Amino acid sequence: MIDLTGKVAVVTGASRGIGEATARLFAKSGAKVALLARSEDDIFRIASEIGEGALAVPCDIGSLEAVDEALTQVEQSLGPVDILVNNAGMIDPIGALAEVDPEAWGRLIDVNIKGVFYAMHRVVPSMVARGGGTVLTVSSGAAHSAIEGWSAYCTSKAGAAMLTSALDLEYRDKGIRAMGLSPGTVATQMQREIKASGINDVSKLEWSDHIPPEWPAKALLWMCSAEADAHMGEELRLRDEAFRRQIGVIA
Repeated sequence: MIDLTGKVAVVTGASRGIGEATARLFAKSGAKVALLARSEDDIFRIASEIGEGALAVPCDIGSLEAVDEALTQVEQSLGPVDILVNNAGMIDPIGALAEVDPEAWGRLIDVNIKGVFYAMHRVVPSMVARGGGTVLTVSSGAAHSAIEGWSAYCTSKAGAAMLTSALDLEYRDKGIRAMGLSPGTVATQMQREIKASGINDVSKLEWSDHIPPEWPAKALLWMCSAEADAHMGEELRLRDEAFRRQIGVIA
């Protein structure tokens, strides 16, 4: 297993799904892990189950002030951040572009794009001052192709992917390892919401069609290692069987 001993990792959206699986795996790999999410009960439960070195920090990732306060708490409790995993994201509103609630559309942008920027903006200066760090952002195939009913989600994921590219362009030579991960469809609460919508082909998938959240977690852990250095600035795709073999989720 990749050794993260001595590293401080922040995982946003850590109350369930990919975020929870990533926080648990990073902690098992030796990192001190801060779990950020709005669902206080869930992150406190998960942190207590992980045990020593896990910190639950309630945070609305779509608020600049909340992100700043949360990361200040992380720094004071665990130390400066070495690894940031931008995982927090939402899918609602799902519906035709001209029919969805504009406020809900804007709220998704606050979380899925602004939240990624806020976290990057907050941790990168400290990383650069200490010689570097790793910033991983969970992306999606929706970043590159429009999907019916997902105007907000597709737009947000395209924006988050561009933030990864911009971060790499501007800060790679300052020690920042920026990469994206497109996990494909994952068995999480988001897929239940998609299924319930009944809109587009993704909603017609069976639960067994989705990969477990532990697979993206393993991919994100691998991306923290020197083996992934050749992929800086890229978006790695977990649908790629060769990549699945490389991280050991299939034979």
